[in-house]
Amino acid sequence: MIRHHSLPYTIPHTHPQPVATMMLRSTSVAAALCAAIVLLHTASAFVVPSGTAAGSARTCVQSSRDDEQQSVSSDGMSRRDALANSGAALASILHGGSALSWPSPAFGADYGTDKRTILITGSNSGIGYDAAVRMAGRGHKIVLACRTLTKAKDTVDRIKADLAESGGTASDSDLIPLECDLVSLKSIDNFAKNVKSTLGEEGIDSLCLNAGLARDTAATDVLRTADGFELTVGTNHFGHFYLNSLLLPKVKRNGRIVVTASGVHDPDGPGGAQGEKATLGDLSGLERDGVRFEMVDGAPFNPDKAYKDSKLCNVLFTRELQRRLDAGDTGITTNCFNPGLIVSTGLFRDQNPTFTKVFDFAATKLLKVGETPHWGGGSLEYMALDRDVASKGGLFYSSPPVSSKYGDDSFGNQFTVTQVSKEARDDAKAAKLWQLTEKLISDARSSA
Repeated sequence: MIRHHSLPYTIPHTHPQPVATMMLRSTSVAAALCAAIVLLHTASAFVVPSGTAAGSARTCVQSSRDDEQQSVSSDGMSRRDALANSGAALASILHGGSALSWPSPAFGADYGTDKRTILITGSNSGIGYDAAVRMAGRGHKIVLACRTLTKAKDTVDRIKADLAESGGTASDSDLIPLECDLVSLKSIDNFAKNVKSTLGEEGIDSLCLNAGLARDTAATDVLRTADGFELTVGTNHFGHFYLNSLLLPKVKRNGRIVVTASGVHDPDGPGGAQGEKATLGDLSGLERDGVRFEMVDGAPFNPDKAYKDSKLCNVLFTRELQRRLDAGDTGITTNCFNPGLIVSTGLFRDQNPTFTKVFDFAATKLLKVGETPHWGGGSLEYMALDRDVASKGGLFYSSPPVSSKYGDDSFGNQFTVTQVSKEARDDAKAAKLWQLTEKLISDARSSA
């Protein structure tokens, strides 16, 4: 058994495992959604590839190029259906509100000038990649944790090329490519060993638990990780929980842990109010079914709810981890954040391609309620580097939609501490989730 920084964190450790642009002037949701319908008549440029969800743990819809002229995908989603679904999804964001107008802020971040070591999971795409480019450009050492070593090495090349294009640079020694597949406890074990051997006595300043996945909301099959956990919660929660347990000894005193969560964890918030709502119930799924659970609350599998539940787990994990860090007098802080609605990232790789294209266009170009991966990467950078963020832990950072229009000036202003959901404030549930997560990982490892 291992204990970290005097914490009661007892995971057994064994050695053998992201048309024309239209400007909306109306402030009403109804008018905005009516304008979205116009997109239906200009969506003919979208190709609807067919695809099936892979039965492997790394599920990813593989698009077929053979039926480029089809108007309906193999799962029955037409362009009209995709638009309708994107409208419903946008309604969940805009529900109850109007076009937003916020005061122009002044830049509120303090990143310091000291060189730091930053580890980022999911650093080959989306906000993880953008954050890596940003922080490498500042001269920090970045450990690039990607699903495969090939992806990690390719990320090094892309970061160097992107920096060179903008006049920046990063040395090979400051970009460390490593494999970390969060669907496999064995891969996480190997990754942690590689981090320790690569860094030697050097510690981690910021551990960024950023990677994640979301299943196609039309999925009905329960895909599982290599160790038997339901894929979404198994990756987004269990994988990062275990990784954190192994790397916590490498986090420097007064270092920080950053968790990429989401506003959809809150069923009373705009993002979480539509469709299936996040709740872990009494955690009976974990207690009754163990590693083979379908949903944390014991209900039948629902892919939409599974993702929202995983983000609720992230918030509860953050709060309970901070309680334990404080009890152990580590000086380490942990916080989670909502990067906003960003469709064009690897997170949505299992979504219907037509839906994703239409939704991304409508959110970012038509209705302008989505954020860009670049701004999302900036929010992760802010969480990883800002001195004020590191001074307090157990908090959730978020911002109103469209804060990316302010660029980096929004960090520390629009993007700031926000209240979490009622369920996420249940400290007893956070403690119980921790204990059950610990137990199920132990069970999975002992049966491997």
